[in-house]
Amino acid sequence: MTWNGWLQIALFCVIVVALVKPLGFYMTRVFNGERTWASPVLRPVERGLYALSGVREAEDQHWLAYAFAMLMFNVAGFLLLYAILRLQAYLPLNPQSFGNVPVDLAFNTAISFTTNTNWQNYGGEATMSYFSQMAGLTVQNFVSAATGIALAVALIRGFARKSAKGIGNFWVDLTRCCLYVLLPISIVLALFLVWQGMPQNLGAYVTAGALDGGQQVIAQGPVASQVAIKMLGTNGGGFFNANAAHPYENPTALSNLVQMVSIFAIGAAFTNVFGRMIGDQRQGWAILAAMGVLFLSGAAVAYWAEAAGNPAFAMQGVDQAAGPLQAGGNMEGKEVRFGIVNSALFAAITTAASCGAVNAMHDSFMPLGGAVPLINILLGEVIVGGVGAGLYGMLLFAILAVFIAGLMVGRTPEYVGKKIEAREMKMTMLAVLILPLSILGFTALAIIWPDALKSVQDGGPHGFSEILYLFTSSTGNNGSAFGGFTGNTPFFNTTGGIAMFVGRFLMIVPMIAVAGSLAAKKSAIASVGTFPTHGALFVGLLVGVVLIVGGLTYLPALALGPVVEHLSMLAGTLF
Repeated sequence: MTWNGWLQIALFCVIVVALVKPLGFYMTRVFNGERTWASPVLRPVERGLYALSGVREAEDQHWLAYAFAMLMFNVAGFLLLYAILRLQAYLPLNPQSFGNVPVDLAFNTAISFTTNTNWQNYGGEATMSYFSQMAGLTVQNFVSAATGIALAVALIRGFARKSAKGIGNFWVDLTRCCLYVLLPISIVLALFLVWQGMPQNLGAYVTAGALDGGQQVIAQGPVASQVAIKMLGTNGGGFFNANAAHPYENPTALSNLVQMVSIFAIGAAFTNVFGRMIGDQRQGWAILAAMGVLFLSGAAVAYWAEAAGNPAFAMQGVDQAAGPLQAGGNMEGKEVRFGIVNSALFAAITTAASCGAVNAMHDSFMPLGGAVPLINILLGEVIVGGVGAGLYGMLLFAILAVFIAGLMVGRTPEYVGKKIEAREMKMTMLAVLILPLSILGFTALAIIWPDALKSVQDGGPHGFSEILYLFTSSTGNNGSAFGGFTGNTPFFNTTGGIAMFVGRFLMIVPMIAVAGSLAAKKSAIASVGTFPTHGALFVGLLVGVVLIVGGLTYLPALALGPVVEHLSMLAGTLF
């Protein structure tokens, strides 16, 4: 580890924090229906879309109507994307003449992009036509991200409103998110990436002569437009198989920094939206502080583990006070352009934010370095998390935290003026328990299924970690992979697709029920006995609840994977 590395981590954090208030202010005005700098241009477009689709802008939906509209929209998106992939060979913009995507892979991919997971059991440049990339995958990058943001806004309204029957209008929230937030920023970001050297064209692949006399095929395509929204919307699906490690998806150190910042920008700013909409920005800063503590802890561990490397490759004469160290750290699976610090930082960011893009191969990380992205997802993708999804996940933990605090002092728990009662706790626990049911259940099935075990590349605890990571990433709607095994099989395509569906929608429905229940409540007046939820004590309690719930649930599985692998490595046993 070096001071230069820590300065790069600090620079990233400073930029993200600096964006929180201005972006949060802008998004608050957007979702409150107030005038913004973009209104003169976009407001007529917005009204035209409502007129064409028959949406009544002023209509306020009950939580059941809001949830039903969201589910039906996503079902339609899944069916449309599935049809595009299955009919790819007959559709335009296919200069490489790629065939139709197989049934099980099309099923997995359609669910993957509809749920904002973007897990990829294929190589993009060898499988997907330009039409599939643009009209299928990129469109879902926008609307799946907008769905998560709309749901977070609905939950915030549940806290902000008093004795209300509705929590907003899904169609209005979806439209405003795409039109005012995702689309303008993505256009600017895509132009920046083109300037940095990222392709944006519809030309056929280029064949170039190699130095050894052979030929090399260089993929082309509309890369920048997809990469911009894949980062901003925390989607993560790569145009190329190597994702953000590919020089066409991440050309320079500057593009790497901007992509990392764009992954966190909206998710971090949403804590400010929460504070503004409930009338107390301190509450938003407290949530962001809890996220920051968890994120920096993970990033520090990942950086330390990768910088220390594998003691089996330690050189004699190094600093023995610090223990045996691998000279130069662990560079396996990493781009020389980015080095250890930016690889470890990117891994912590992409898994804390439910993005899934990678600029290094997590399968090649050290046991504890690889445990960090795994734990980030296992904790529920609440450390910033996906756009919108991270905030509503953390707010569910906040409800759980104040409930525990209420039990300790013998008072009815309250959070930002709303009493937390039996209905809210039942729905909260249902949402929280959905994730381990899917992750641990599918992992247990895979490790006893003979055909599934044939796909695993590595033996021992590392092979177990690869399977655990697959279902953790799928259920957590992250999309990054440990790799090291063949995921494009009927078993993994099917079970992975089901895990993505469970992790997205079976968590959302009880969360929306919580929003509806809170919106119908009156606001409780704070008293001397009210537990303050904007100070360091609450931040510590919230961090503790997240860690304890995650630790109690997943510690046995982690012990079988990265923990025992690390201990074995120290004893000289490698896998």
